[in-house]
Amino acid sequence: MRLRRSLKAIPLLAILFSALLPLPAQTADQAWLNYQKMNGWTLFPRNIRTLGSGAIEQSAMRELNRGLGNLAGESAAGLSARALESVSGETILGTAEEFRKLRPDVRIPSDLAPGAFWFSRKDSNGKHRLLIVGGDERGVLYGTFNLLRPRDDKGFPLEVRESPAMPIRWVDEWDNIDGSIERGYAGRSIFFDAGHVRPDLTPATEYARLLASIGINGCNLNNVNNASAFFTPAMFKQVARIADAMRPYGVRVSLSADIASPQKIGGLSTFDPLDPTVQKWWSDKVSEIYRLIPDFGGFTVKADSEGQPGPASYGRSPADAANVLAALLAPHNGVVLYRAFVYNHHLDWNDPKADRARAAYDIFHPLDGKFAPNVIIQTKEGPIDFQVREPVSPLFGGIPHTNQAMELQITQEYLGQQRHLVYIAPMWKEVLDFDMRVNGASTPVKQIISGQSFHRPLGGIVGVACVGQNNWLGSPLALANLYAFGRLAWNPDLNPEDIAAEWTRQTISSDAAVVHTVVNMLMKSWPAYENYTGPLGLQTLTDITGSHYGPNVEASERNGWGQWHKADHNGVGFDRTAATGTGFVGQYPPEVAKIYESEATTPDNLLLFFHHVPYTYKLDQPGFGGKTVIQYLYDSHNDGAAQAAQFVTDWQSIQSKLDPALFADVLPRLEYQAGHAIVWRDAVTQYFLKLSGIPDAQGRAGRYPNRLEAEDASLTGYTVIDVNPWEDASHGKAVSCGESARKPAPGGDPAPNSALKGHDLSRAGTAPKESGASAPAATHCSATFTYTGQPGAFNLAVQYFDLPGGSAQFTLSINDRQTDTWSASDHLPSQRPNGDNSTRRIVRNLTLKPGDTIRVNATPDNSDPAALDYIELLPQPAN
Repeated sequence: MRLRRSLKAIPLLAILFSALLPLPAQTADQAWLNYQKMNGWTLFPRNIRTLGSGAIEQSAMRELNRGLGNLAGESAAGLSARALESVSGETILGTAEEFRKLRPDVRIPSDLAPGAFWFSRKDSNGKHRLLIVGGDERGVLYGTFNLLRPRDDKGFPLEVRESPAMPIRWVDEWDNIDGSIERGYAGRSIFFDAGHVRPDLTPATEYARLLASIGINGCNLNNVNNASAFFTPAMFKQVARIADAMRPYGVRVSLSADIASPQKIGGLSTFDPLDPTVQKWWSDKVSEIYRLIPDFGGFTVKADSEGQPGPASYGRSPADAANVLAALLAPHNGVVLYRAFVYNHHLDWNDPKADRARAAYDIFHPLDGKFAPNVIIQTKEGPIDFQVREPVSPLFGGIPHTNQAMELQITQEYLGQQRHLVYIAPMWKEVLDFDMRVNGASTPVKQIISGQSFHRPLGGIVGVACVGQNNWLGSPLALANLYAFGRLAWNPDLNPEDIAAEWTRQTISSDAAVVHTVVNMLMKSWPAYENYTGPLGLQTLTDITGSHYGPNVEASERNGWGQWHKADHNGVGFDRTAATGTGFVGQYPPEVAKIYESEATTPDNLLLFFHHVPYTYKLDQPGFGGKTVIQYLYDSHNDGAAQAAQFVTDWQSIQSKLDPALFADVLPRLEYQAGHAIVWRDAVTQYFLKLSGIPDAQGRAGRYPNRLEAEDASLTGYTVIDVNPWEDASHGKAVSCGESARKPAPGGDPAPNSALKGHDLSRAGTAPKESGASAPAATHCSATFTYTGQPGAFNLAVQYFDLPGGSAQFTLSINDRQTDTWSASDHLPSQRPNGDNSTRRIVRNLTLKPGDTIRVNATPDNSDPAALDYIELLPQPAN
């Protein structure tokens, strides 16, 4: 903390002492609020005072003291009278009302709205004056954070005035009462543990500080799928502690509400929202909450979806349920955010007209104008579920008389779960800028959700964040998404590349080379992930019925969840046209529907979302090279994997300019992503090669000349297994040390792999057949390969499966000399070997000559069977 000028010694010493206390384990400083030293900050007057005594305004003063000191490069111990007097003048913080009352001599804007701010730096006669004025206390805090945000080399502005674009700028945390987090990939909850609110809520305060720095004003605390447990008197009292912890930074807390709670925990025989006893139950709960939390934000509701009960159980509509809650919240300025994520997950996949994408519009469009003024329909940015690319939800243009907020996902549920670098802001920006053309007029989504297009009083943007105790979002680079969400919620006209540069300067380094490299990585990460997972509108071809992580192309087919891509031997894609398909296209305003109705005018990057086409259909739009659909699938997956590998090289190129701990943290994450991108590349290209029967024109799909399959090795203890789904392993098979051991083939040991010609290590021959009854599982296993190629230097990749529930041990030996050993201890998703946990280990700088033996020794551990897919020799880079 930095000191403001004071003549009282005791407060001065108290502030100095608090500055030297150890910080909590996870702080906002460890994200983008570390305020690294920069030139020019010594010119700001350090005689700081506030005109008001409110908690939020005091937070702003503390932040300014802390930030100005760090940016100027001053330590708490070095704050002397000389430092305090080094810049004459004053800095004054206050609301517009306070300035008009207490400092009428200062001219300030007369029309600052709540949340808005204006700051001005004017110097005269050698004295400096910095004014930070807010439309309310939050505006003072937001202006302070804006002031402290490092600018680029254009210099510091003398005057800045900004207003938030949207009133609702919230994050959703899907935390459970036991401390687990649904779709959270950064450890356990910062709020809850073992059925209670955590004793130490310092991280909650730090999180509020982080949110306030990017203008977020609300935090929904609990999981929409497990909400009833929070609606007890004891838990309300504990949630009030969280509200107290976050309130000094202007963040209002809210709760997810289960419509069935009156029956689940209230002892009622019904949860019909129009039943008077149910309404009385909710009224009592709302009164109880506001007695404890006067600034409680309201409820988020998920109902009639994915097994969650809702008003449809009684023939009621979402409007019926939402309006009952809204009427109770309205006197307290509370709101209902009712999620439009309502659909039937038992669809008949044989019905050509069944289409999950239609659900939100079909349900909510007829209810337009029937919702209370403080109800906001929370609509996902796309009609399916946070996929790598979807069209914009047509519901944004379908309820012009209803408040609406866009829901997006900061936590990377379908986008690599923070193990993959994916900067999502460019995707969000495309949605925000998309022009729905409602009634033939320009109606970008950003203007619809802000209320500007249809003059709605409420609206905004909600990000599902799911932060945890591990560096907020797990990976340091994933924090760029949380930062970008807040910046776009504040101002959707901002450029994602500029936001990335802002974040990099604050978080990593202001060095020009670092900023250029990191921004380049961030901006290329979403296109790369799309390329090696599901391009052309296929969505992310992941395991939608399981982990939502690794590749499983058929997981989205032939089930009731409706994320179908309709791939068959002749073609791929979902016909959603009005003429011959499900009619989904007709939900868009006419100008947009006309574009999507035709294959020729549908953007190629969404072609397969709207149309079923032959694999030989030619893509002729710019950027798609006139390729056929099948060749584009082959090429894009290879291009995406190559880009993922380039991220490793890019990060290494700036090593000397990075904090060593940060470099060491991020590098293995990028190396893992590069390896998993290969798993994705091979799985999807193998699948479509087999399904279509059309070969890759460049001969890559299904052919791996430098690869040696584990099932063809000389095996001791290992058993050949079929991997499910088959495409998740090279040629569909692997070997497992945790399975029943395979008996030797007749005549002796299992046959070794076939002779290898040159550097061609492609699969040549089949694994020996098993014979006889199975033996007990082996405790140690080995796979031995013989190198018969030309002498040379190589890097060697070992592809293995890292299952949860154990830490299998692997050792690589060349000619019985150990060259590497490692533990499979990452505990990736899925309990069986597949693409969720297929992992690559690269051993570098190996010299091989004909006749050398390469042996992988393995020891399973608990439920991790030390499964092995293949080894692959990689030519060493020129450098």
